[in-house]
Parts: sequence; structure tokens; C-alpha cells
Amino acid sequence: MIFANLDATESVMNLKNILKLIVILITLFGCSQEPNYDILILNGEIYDGSGNDPITMDIAIKDSLIVKIGDLSSFKAKRIIDANGLAVAPGFIDMHAHLDPILELSECESHIRQGVTTALGGPDGSSPWPLAKYMDTLNQIGIGMNVAYLIGHNTVRKNVMKLENRAPTESELSKMKEQIAQGMKDGAFGISTGLKYLPGAFSKVNEVIALSKVVSKYGGIYTSHLREEGLGLLDAVEEAITISRDADIPVVLTHHKVIGKPMWGKSEKTLQMVDSARTSGLNILIDQYPYNASYTSISILIPSWARAGGNQAFKKRISEPKLRDSIKAEIIFNIINDRGGNDLSRVQFAKVKWMPELEGKTLKYWCKIKGIEPTIENGADLVIEAQINGGASCVFHAMDEKDVERIMQHPQTMIASDGRLVKPGMGHPHPRWYGTFPRVLGHYVREKRIISLPQAIYKMTKLPAITLGLKDRGLIKEKMKADIVIFDPKTINDKATFENPHQYPEGINFVIINGEISIDNGIFQHLKAGEVLKKKINK
Repeated sequence: MIFANLDATESVMNLKNILKLIVILITLFGCSQEPNYDILILNGEIYDGSGNDPITMDIAIKDSLIVKIGDLSSFKAKRIIDANGLAVAPGFIDMHAHLDPILELSECESHIRQGVTTALGGPDGSSPWPLAKYMDTLNQIGIGMNVAYLIGHNTVRKNVMKLENRAPTESELSKMKEQIAQGMKDGAFGISTGLKYLPGAFSKVNEVIALSKVVSKYGGIYTSHLREEGLGLLDAVEEAITISRDADIPVVLTHHKVIGKPMWGKSEKTLQMVDSARTSGLNILIDQYPYNASYTSISILIPSWARAGGNQAFKKRISEPKLRDSIKAEIIFNIINDRGGNDLSRVQFAKVKWMPELEGKTLKYWCKIKGIEPTIENGADLVIEAQINGGASCVFHAMDEKDVERIMQHPQTMIASDGRLVKPGMGHPHPRWYGTFPRVLGHYVREKRIISLPQAIYKMTKLPAITLGLKDRGLIKEKMKADIVIFDPKTINDKATFENPHQYPEGINFVIINGEISIDNGIFQHLKAGEVLKKKINK
């Protein structure tokens, strides 16, 4: 009986051990079915952003990071993307974006649909102020893509001096320095100037150097809408180089271009100047949008001195016959030699609040509907009328395609949209607002072979990341942020045109921002996966 009981006890214990083993095996089996990663991108041609040729590999994403690269076909994930036949690249970094509408268009759809995952705002001397409060607001509402900011020289000068046409006093310069320093402490990546615009046009180079020295102490960069991009272009590039040398700061010639027929071809000289400056040890870079037409206010045709003090002061000057004649003469000169392209049909209205029916039409068309001859002189009168009515935004068809291509090929040129966040139906924008990055990849890479695909991606990713000091973006590499764009190099194409700009591009299949899929099989997901990026100051 005793032995019988022992056998029964052993049987029970064996049964318990077997049950435990079964539970362990079930647990192990179940764990093996758990996804290893959040996202697996399989079979894609990876352009890592370095400018090297692509390699077919897989990418694993966990949380917001790229965690593994290699042959990952045996692993599991919550979501698997088969990128066979597609290009996989770091998310594009837009070095010049007008993010002003972001409070309304916080999902940033027009940029994300281009493959942009990070955009630098505050260009051309204009930025939010105070910056810290503005960035806090963006964090509260959420944003679709990553954004970073520059602190604007024009914004700070206007805060301190309004629109006065004079040099600052020592006290005023000190106040501007304090605001620039505060912007850098708040997380700005540098300073931007708009020396063609008010009130930056009233500043002298020593003022800009003094403020840039403040930025340099914090490790920031300087980006400049040059003082002139037409007849005075070479002097303006030289001024930017001087600022780089005297303030000891990296300089970006932003939306670099050559305006007006008398200057076409001068990009050869400006690029030589950049090369010479770099040889001497200066860090001079360029960004560019891939179009032969610019976009800005119609006031660009009006001399800056005439607009000092604002629109009321302008109206007063125009009421005085001698001053009006002087102002008109300079507008005529600018229509012939600068943005006007010596042809009223080259000035195309984009946003006209006081006369929306002009949007998409030209200065020549406006002459005709007013029943006047479309002469340069009459066009100048209408420019004055437009400014009196509150101004207008215009597309200026006054650039040469050869200059665009030459600048794009320069090794220090980054791609940047100079585009404003937009949604279909908002005015008649420049097509760059919708199509900059796809246009480079489709038109200039695939069709015209101006640059190679690895070069183009480098100009959109690693080079901007290096310029901004973003150490965790701009490359497909383990431990980098999972900002990724997946596109078809055979079909990617900008569809927006000057005649019909409100068109999203095609050929971009997926956009991943901080590990979240913002465009899924070409469908925008209405996510807010972006982050407000702040520079870590070097002080």
C-alpha cells in the first residue's frame, strides 16, 4: 500500500511537471508570436542620405527610432511595409519654410505630402515673437511634422525701431542683441535676415554683424535673403561672406537665385565666390527651390525708402508729385531690370485680398481690364495702386533655367521650398508650396539628369541636418529618429503648375514621422506626429 501511494504521488508530481512544462512552452510559443517591432520596412532600396548608392535592406522601427537595419525578413512587426521597387530615404528637411499658417494648418499636409518631415521656419528676417511662447502653443495644439525656427532680424528690429530708416542707437542695438540672445535661449537655430525687406533694408552691415556675433556665441547659423538678387547680386553675396567672416558664423545664401535678364548667367560668378570663401575657411552654404520664378510681395518693385514708416507714410509720399515721379521711375527701372523681367506678363498676381479676381492673372491683364495700354509706365502706376490698396503677393517670372540648374549642381546647395503651408483653395500660390521636393526628384533627377538621385537625397537630408546640427535626423541609421519617406523614383512627380497650383504631388507612398505613419499607401492620415525642435545652445 505504501508503495502504491508513492506511485500515485509520483504520478501526480509528474503530471504537475508536465503541466508546468506545457504552460512554459505555451508562454514561449506565445512570446514568439509577439511582434518584435512596431514597423518593418522590407525589400526597399535604401538611400541612407549620405550620397552613396542605394542598398537593398530592411529597416526596423520601434517607438520613434530606427533600431535595426539588415535582413529582417524573419522578424515580426505590428505593421509590415513591402517597399519592393521603391526608394527608402530619410525624411526631407526643408531649410526655408513659411510656417505662419501653422496654427490653422497644424497637420502640415501640404509639406508632408512632399515627403517633408522637418521644416525650418522664421526665414527672410521674419519670425514669431516671443518665440518660446509661440513654440509652447505649437506643443499644445500638436503639429503634423517637426518644426524648428530661426529668430528674425526684421522682427527684432521692428520690435525696437518700428520701420524707421536709420541706424540704431547704442541702446537700441543693445535691446536687439538682448532679443536675439533670448531667441537663441528659447531654442532658435540661428538668425535670418531679409535685407531686401523692411525694416532690414534700412540696416547697415555692421548692425547685422553685431547681431550675428550674438548668434555665433550660441552656435547658431545665419540665413539671408540677400540685399539684392538682381543687379546688386554680386555685392550682396560679398556682404554675406563678410558677415560670415566678421561674425564667425556659418552663412546660408537662402533661396539663391539670379533675378532679371541683365544678370542671367551670373550664378557662375556667385558660385565661384562661394567656393573661394570656403577655400579660405568660411562655411558658406546655399539653399534653393527648383523653379525659375520667384514669389514675394509686389512691394519688392517699390524702392525701400518710399515705404519707410509703413503704408500711410507711403500714401503721403505718393500724394506729392515730385516724390511720386521719383518712386515711379524706380519702379519702372525694377520692372525692366529686376523682378519685372521687362514684361508685364511676367508679373502674376497670387494673393490679392482687395481684388481676388486678379489672382492668377498678370499685371498686363490688369492694364487691359482697366482699359489702359499695357506699357511699363502704366504697369508702374498699377504697382503704386496695388500698394495703396494694401499690397499683393505675386509670382515673378524673371529667372533663367540655366542658373537654376547650375546652382542645383553645386555641392553645397540644399533643397528648400520657400513655400508657405497651404490647403486647396487658398489664393493662387507658387507651385513650390506643393511640389518642391517631388519636382527635384522627378523633373531634375529622372527627366533632366541634372543631379543623381543619391545627390538629390543628400541635399534634402544629411546636408541640412549637418547645417542645423541635428544629430538624430537626416540619415537612415540605427538609433536615428524614424523620419522616413518611401517613394517610387519612376513615378514621383510634382503636379502643381503656375496655372493650376493647388495639386498635391504623386509617387510618394509612405511618410513616417517619429515612428508614426503619416502617409499610408498615399493616403494622408491626419496625424500630429511632429515635434517642436529646439537647438541645444553651445554656451
